[in-house]
Amino acid sequence: MTLFRDRADAGRQLAARLEDYKGKAEVLVLALPRGGVPVAFEIATAINAPLDVMTVRKLGTPGQPELAMGAIATGGVRVMNEDVLRMCAISEEAIAAVAERELKELARREQAYRGDRKRPEIAGKVVILVDDGVATGATMRAAIAALRQLAPAKIVVAVPHGAEETCETLRREADELVCLATPWPYMAVGRWYQNFTQTSDAEVARLLAAANEPRVARSE
Repeated sequence: MTLFRDRADAGRQLAARLEDYKGKAEVLVLALPRGGVPVAFEIATAINAPLDVMTVRKLGTPGQPELAMGAIATGGVRVMNEDVLRMCAISEEAIAAVAERELKELARREQAYRGDRKRPEIAGKVVILVDDGVATGATMRAAIAALRQLAPAKIVVAVPHGAEETCETLRREADELVCLATPWPYMAVGRWYQNFTQTSDAEVARLLAAANEPRVARSE
């Protein structure tokens, strides 16, 4: 069983649940790249809001890169897992080295996605944070924690589907959660799409550019 034809279909269905935010100047749509961007594009277009990306990079523990000691996100915002730091006795120097490496990769990716456009201002904005689904929710939770440090007025997490337990966690950590379905057993994010082809960097860049064309030009 599939729930959505593709990410664009999922985005259009989500947009119908987000109409209360349509046309409001303080609203900003942020996508978790790459898969969240086609979903978020449909939302941003439908509610006439600007679109950008919220890139998150895991900070792997030295010697155990699969174990996350934290994450770094758009704007250089860092979120650390204090339990892992204590358990592994990781020095500030080691943290700084990993963070510097991941920050360079984050900057490279954002340059590829955004080009010369400046990052949007987050403070005081109603941020709609979008992905194409949430299984463990680790990346989304890191994005929420990073956004909190940038003082938005409100964080709305919008996903087409997710694991029920994960969605309950996100409901507590965000200010609002819009999730269309929590199928069980959940399995993988791609399981619920008829077409789940990988979103390329070029497609991300194209959608961001299209979403941020002057509003008059977009309506013609």
